[in-house]
Amino acid sequence: MTQLKMSSATMVQAARARIEEVESATLIAKLSNPNVVVVDIRDVRERQRSGFIPGSFHAPRGMIEFWVDPDSPYFKPIFTQEKDKEFIFHCASGWRSALTVATLQDMGFNASHLKEGFSTWASEHNGPVEHMEPKT
Repeated sequence: MTQLKMSSATMVQAARARIEEVESATLIAKLSNPNVVVVDIRDVRERQRSGFIPGSFHAPRGMIEFWVDPDSPYFKPIFTQEKDKEFIFHCASGWRSALTVATLQDMGFNASHLKEGFSTWASEHNGPVEHMEPKT
């Protein structure tokens, strides 16, 4: 087996060293702020299974670079950067979102991420959770 130049754990550690990490309690306090955009990059099945942060915007990890780029045909207007707008990305454990935010910063897009991710959001921090309506 060929050895990788860098492990995924090393990549996450390097990303976390250069991005802003938001604690769950801080994000909970910001949820009512209309200028805060919470972006959930988990797979749709994760959202269906465990719920999601109320008001969060779902952006699949595989499309995020294209959705934030105003020159991309896939650009989503929610990602228009304005002075008062704050973007906080999250995944389940904070690994994918750390890598995502580091990449977005390389692109010139300002964002932070939820340090612990969604896995401890409700159970340890009493963060609010919404669930999708079952399809009939």
